Amino acid sequence: MRPGCLILTVTKGSEIPLRTIDWNDEFETISMIDQTLLPAEVRTIECDNIGFLCEAILSLRIRGAPALGAAGGFGVALAAIKSRADSMEALLDDLRKVGDIIRSTRPTAVNLAWGVDRVLDAARDAYDTDGIRRIVLQEAKAIADEDVKLNKRLGAHGGELLHDGDTVLTHCNAGRMACVDWGTALGVVRSAVEAGKEIKVIACETRPLNQGGRITTWELVEDKIPVTLITDSMSGHVMRRQMVDCVIVGADRITQDAVFNKIGTYTHSLVAKEHNVPFYVAAPVSTFDFERMEDEVEIELRDGGELRFMAGKQIAPLDVEVYNPAFDATPMENVTAIITENGVFRPPFLLDEVKYKM
Repeated sequence: MRPGCLILTVTKGSEIPLRTIDWNDEFETISMIDQTLLPAEVRTIECDNIGFLCEAILSLRIRGAPALGAAGGFGVALAAIKSRADSMEALLDDLRKVGDIIRSTRPTAVNLAWGVDRVLDAARDAYDTDGIRRIVLQEAKAIADEDVKLNKRLGAHGGELLHDGDTVLTHCNAGRMACVDWGTALGVVRSAVEAGKEIKVIACETRPLNQGGRITTWELVEDKIPVTLITDSMSGHVMRRQMVDCVIVGADRITQDAVFNKIGTYTHSLVAKEHNVPFYVAAPVSTFDFERMEDEVEIELRDGGELRFMAGKQIAPLDVEVYNPAFDATPMENVTAIITENGVFRPPFLLDEVKYKM
């Protein structure tokens, strides 16, 4: 394999690889589904250098808080294998520098930094350079394996909140494509369906990049779970008409006072509160930021071209000023409960209880 090359492997038809992101032992690369091509094409990318990994994160080829946690861990492992450092001090210094680069790609999503830091912390247990390379890869793989198990546990807890015949409204994509597998918000739906309940989903398109329309609906159609696509601005209409039994969204960071998720989430929470619709957040404990408040978190601003163009076609003046935050913050008073792998918690709650309760 040529150094620096980006290998693209087309998966024919609608066959879904087992995991959204994983480690390829044969080529020593990070294998991931290119989510920018969905739903038209399922294609896996093999990333063999940090530059391509960062590009994949920035361009949202890989996205979703839990999946980014795995990406951060695998990125450190990839850097360890590629580094030519011949001393522990030099190798650890290389990994710290790469960790800083990876963290900077998506400042709002806490799991990315969490995955990087967890693997860097594990490296401290090594006694030589070979040990560092072995340990960081083991730890990165452990993050990915745990993500699947934790999401299944989270889904089981959340599934108990749903009743047979419920219709769930969701925003953006918090399914298997946002995780290593199974999903958070959609994991709750999948678990309820697996338990024998009939559940329908209303998916908001999630402008400007349409992760709900492109990815969430695709996942649910693949799973044969009934789904209806609406525009983001229709959520008030469908909730006022009592077409929704609850809202379930994912999260990119949860502070003591707010939930950060895809832009538009806050608006849905206000509508849900007005119409007495339960508003649930589904996220693993790793998404909690136990040390910060809302005003201490940087919200990522993305390129204005995402609003000026759609599918490569210009839809707004090229010189129009654009404000394009990727996330917004939903205050805790709008949240009915947070669903985690450790159970369901209703604000106000003690964060230590969320973190350690089993």
